[in-house]
Amino acid sequence: MSRLWKILLLLIILAALSAGAYAYVRSSQKKDGGLKQVEVTQGTIVEKAVAVGQIQPRQKFQVKSKISGIVRRTLVQVGDTVKAGDALFEIAADPTPLEVTEVDRSVDSAEASFRRAESDYQRATELSRNGVLPKSDVDQKKEAYELARVALTRAQQNRELTRKGRLASTGGQESIIRAPAAGTVLSRSVNEGDPIVPLTSYQPGTEMATIADMSDLIFKGTVDEIDVGKLSVGMTTRIKVGALPTDVVTGRVSRIAPQAQQKEGATLFDVEIELDAGQKITLRAGYSANADVIIREKKDVLVLPERLVSFDDGGKKAFVELPSGDPKIEPKKVEIKTGISDGLNIEILSGLKKGDKVVERPPKEIS
Repeated sequence: MSRLWKILLLLIILAALSAGAYAYVRSSQKKDGGLKQVEVTQGTIVEKAVAVGQIQPRQKFQVKSKISGIVRRTLVQVGDTVKAGDALFEIAADPTPLEVTEVDRSVDSAEASFRRAESDYQRATELSRNGVLPKSDVDQKKEAYELARVALTRAQQNRELTRKGRLASTGGQESIIRAPAAGTVLSRSVNEGDPIVPLTSYQPGTEMATIADMSDLIFKGTVDEIDVGKLSVGMTTRIKVGALPTDVVTGRVSRIAPQAQQKEGATLFDVEIELDAGQKITLRAGYSANADVIIREKKDVLVLPERLVSFDDGGKKAFVELPSGDPKIEPKKVEIKTGISDGLNIEILSGLKKGDKVVERPPKEIS
């Protein structure tokens, strides 16, 4: 029992000491009104605008087919590096029964027209030799014969394309989809057996893959209308990539959109940033990133938290409060001149020197 009493007594003493310390702090805060003092220091102030966006290739190419059918073979995977002209996909024709019937009927009709034109031309030639028909009529029959032959050839090629997806005279090159430019395969949207809609003048066609040059990346993002007026082409930027928190990518503003866009109730302007060459950082297309566009930067200047500065006369005059040295006397208000601000700290041009103490009042309580 004596041990239990000792523990209980120790707890009572600790509680009394904590209460005394709390009462002392509260009394000291009451004496000086809860005022704190913040020292003027030397540092760097950066005025910047923030652009939100992604790392993207400068150019991306969509791979599409000019013939309809199904994917017979896929010859590339996502991440493969290809050269211009490399084979990517092989397409097998897959016509509908109606399409087959229509092309067969077109060929039959063209053959009948060709045979009739051929017979008329031969008859006209024979009559011309016998001096019965003038040469002008023979020329007309010959022209009709040549046009009928062209129409028959076109109908036969159309049937061959519909049935086989290729022309025998070209070695079947139409059935192989090739890379339009060199780059890396970023995405592949089709697999073997998938149907393909061709690219024509009236339909966009099936996107089969996307290829981009990953050696030429840029930052594409948006800036709020409040900041866009401060930006200009050539400004230095520091880009922080979400997937690479310890790395900083540098670049320069290369383009600012002349027209805004509305997005989720905000007015934004598109910007592009050219990345500096020679940076040994592995970037991937689609990385989300924030770019700090450096508007102005000053090093080794006097800085003070901006919350300690009050402004009067429409923001033309700046003031801070200096301690009076006596807790019973209110701090004195002095005018200072300020420079640039980064939203948290502000530059002090005059009125204070390094090491000066500035009063920070406690936040007002909301009742």
